Amino acid sequence: MRAAIPIPARAPVLALAGLGVVATVALLLGVPVDYVAVVAGVLLALGFVLAGADFWQSLRLWRAAPLRIERNLPGAFSLGVPTVLTLTLVNEGAQAWRVSVFDELDTHFAFEGLPQEHVVPALSRVAIRYTATATQRGVAQFGATQLRWRTRLGCFEVRQTLGEPRRLRVYPNFAALARYAWLSGDRRLAQIGIKTYAQRGLGTDFRQLADYKTGDSLRHIDWKATQRQRRPIVREFQDDRDQCVLFLLDCGRRMRADEGALVQQQANNSHFDEALNALMLLSYVALKEGDEVGAMTFGCPPEERRDFAPRKGSATLNALMNRLHDIQPGATHSDYLLAAQELLRVQKRRALVIVLTNFRDEDAAELRPAIKLLRRKHLVLVASLRERVLGHIASQPLVHARDAVDVAAAHLFEQSRRDAFARVVGNDPLSVDVEPADLAVALVNRYHAVKRAGLL
Repeated sequence: MRAAIPIPARAPVLALAGLGVVATVALLLGVPVDYVAVVAGVLLALGFVLAGADFWQSLRLWRAAPLRIERNLPGAFSLGVPTVLTLTLVNEGAQAWRVSVFDELDTHFAFEGLPQEHVVPALSRVAIRYTATATQRGVAQFGATQLRWRTRLGCFEVRQTLGEPRRLRVYPNFAALARYAWLSGDRRLAQIGIKTYAQRGLGTDFRQLADYKTGDSLRHIDWKATQRQRRPIVREFQDDRDQCVLFLLDCGRRMRADEGALVQQQANNSHFDEALNALMLLSYVALKEGDEVGAMTFGCPPEERRDFAPRKGSATLNALMNRLHDIQPGATHSDYLLAAQELLRVQKRRALVIVLTNFRDEDAAELRPAIKLLRRKHLVLVASLRERVLGHIASQPLVHARDAVDVAAAHLFEQSRRDAFARVVGNDPLSVDVEPADLAVALVNRYHAVKRAGLL
């Protein structure tokens, strides 16, 4: 608890102003100056004595039994998700206190419900709830709680700082991942555009023996097991496991695009945040399939680069997010060829390399040789984010003559971009060029296609 800072309350300030008005009116009415000065001075002195006694007595009572703050914060926040936070004021003394409370939130938080005013009765606890929403990933700094308590006679409000600062992490939004897990459990993934396929008889890894069912391929019958069990037994297979999915995440200036205001969406749906959401969802899917997941960043200064060696297991997703949750795109140019060379240096085993970037037609000369280099050893999927605003402009109604120019320019830009992307990826059916909101579903579908075709 830091030192108390007294602030004059509204009532004594108004009383002082009123005294000045009365003295002025008396002088205007011809009351002698000496008489007005004596009366005003006496009243002012009495006021100061009363205010001083009020502050001293109240401070003595406060120090004897100060309010205590208990702040209930989550272990971490999720980007863009409103979170209800609770402050509990604990009064262990025999005096009630009128207080105003404000919590020092990080500057990248929006909040509702602060400040609040309450009366905390003697020997009681008062819970204060408010809603905070993180608008940026990374490390959030929560300061102490600011408290203003009123003196017994209301002459002062005393500012007091309670509690200790906290540092908390803000992770990407897990909503897409949670929805995928829920729908996959109910086998309703088609609702979010993810294609599903029958698993029996697919893949090349042997899973188990099972009784023959109508529709099973005869070539999967295990004749030795059939002879032993004296009933038809078939071999069931699953998609190849123990493979590697490696993300190459662009953190350059292209990924700083944020169209939230342009398409009336929340500002936390930036291109980079959507890329992280897609990375997280596909990582979850690949880990569930038994594959390894890793990541490398590029397009940022060497000291800010993040690497995550491929691994598998239930704890991998949390470790990956802890590694990437606070990274932000910078203002530097992304060197695709250097990123490809670095990946080949550290990743010797063949992997599905997913390049997450925001492609422009002027990047073709740099991205094409990088993709060609990576394809010598790895299966490469280029996932590019297309600006949503182009679709909005291209589909807008032609109300004014100028609208025709805007629509034509949007179509021309999109066509130029599509042609350049096709030249870079060639005849690759895996690579995608989609709007940010569609990226996660597109990547999961491409991953399933790779597994089903046994391309790795």
